[in-house]
Amino acid sequence: MLAPTHEYYMREALKEAQKAYKEGEVPVGCVIVYEQTIIGRGYNQREKLQDPTAHAEILAITSAALALKSWRLENTRMYVTLEPCPMCAGAIILARIPELYFGAYDPKAGCCGSILNIVKDNRFNHNPLVISGICEEECSLLLSNFFKEIRSKNKYESKY
Repeated sequence: MLAPTHEYYMREALKEAQKAYKEGEVPVGCVIVYEQTIIGRGYNQREKLQDPTAHAEILAITSAALALKSWRLENTRMYVTLEPCPMCAGAIILARIPELYFGAYDPKAGCCGSILNIVKDNRFNHNPLVISGICEEECSLLLSNFFKEIRSKNKYESKY
């Protein structure tokens, strides 16, 4: 049996992002894989939890650390639908995640190549491999549809 592909895991992250979308959250999803098994899942829940740190990556890291009973997520891979922000990029470094795969770039807050490249700063003691563009079109479309819907709702509400 063949190992699942990067696209397979990114589609699992997209399933998490869909959960966020349905709850009115910015649709970002994340999974963390260890030995071909998903051990951590997360999706944005900032509004629901009223917690600015409740990003998909942070929730998935917490879930994976509990599964491994260790804060060191060595030998894992993270798949996230949107390029991580500075907080999440820092958490990836601190958790020692060796591989990061993301779908869409985030030109407004991305810190894995867009605004900054925190994960490739050699002053840190850990620098993960970063691969971007996995299912990029699907990831970008989900986000753009969400924001179009939000803008449309705001226009409609402002008329009354």
